[in-house]
Amino acid sequence: MKKLYVVGLGPGGMDDLTIRAREALGASEVIIGYRTYLGLVKSLFPDKTYASTSMGQELERVRMALESAAAGKTTSLICSGDAGIYGMAGPALFETRNYPDVTLTVIPGVTAASGAAALLGAPLMNDFCVISLSDDLTPWQMIENRLKAAAAGDFVIALYNPKSAHRPENLRKAVDLLLAAGVDKDTPCGLAGRVGREGEWKRLTTLRQLPVEEGVDMFTTVVIGNSETKVSGGYLITKRGYSDENKGAEQA
Repeated sequence: MKKLYVVGLGPGGMDDLTIRAREALGASEVIIGYRTYLGLVKSLFPDKTYASTSMGQELERVRMALESAAAGKTTSLICSGDAGIYGMAGPALFETRNYPDVTLTVIPGVTAASGAAALLGAPLMNDFCVISLSDDLTPWQMIENRLKAAAAGDFVIALYNPKSAHRPENLRKAVDLLLAAGVDKDTPCGLAGRVGREGEWKRLTTLRQLPVEEGVDMFTTVVIGNSETKVSGGYLITKRGYSDENKGAEQA
């Protein structure tokens, strides 16, 4: 059988690699992905054949992986986080129409929001949404619409891709929009960077302080609380609805 696995590696550390992901990578002859992610798994699977493309060449990686699988080599196409959340599963599944003999299996992983939330405490205990601030593939107006809808719905918001060298102002613009939409300036927020990797860090802050926080980059996940989010014992916690939850909790 001609097999392609699309594997989510989790937030970065190999301790967060799932058992299914390890099994898929172990069963593969070829592992394909962005070079940063290949570097995370090579020490675990040194006997595999590896191939990569540059950032921005995701479709080329998909086709490379499908060609490898079609040639009879069990292949894994890897990405960070969960393969179906801003990952490689979507483009790979679309492209399989041109490779009818290849069986594709998506292997889920721990997405950045989950990894960041665990590091920060329990901010995603009630309804939340995930929004990427990258406008490479999504128009900024659409991102603004989604942020406004999240604010109106009092969702906890996990922001991916908050800031990069060529998008330095997107986090500031997002915060300004949320403030204008009525989100309290003292809403507790959390930052988590390089989760599960060397140099992992976290910080608790407030919405009004987010734009000036240093160290925020593409490897940072920003969690913006809602009206039920508190700071207690150094943890960011969102009320689930149990009667005694917020006794003793104090606002950041």
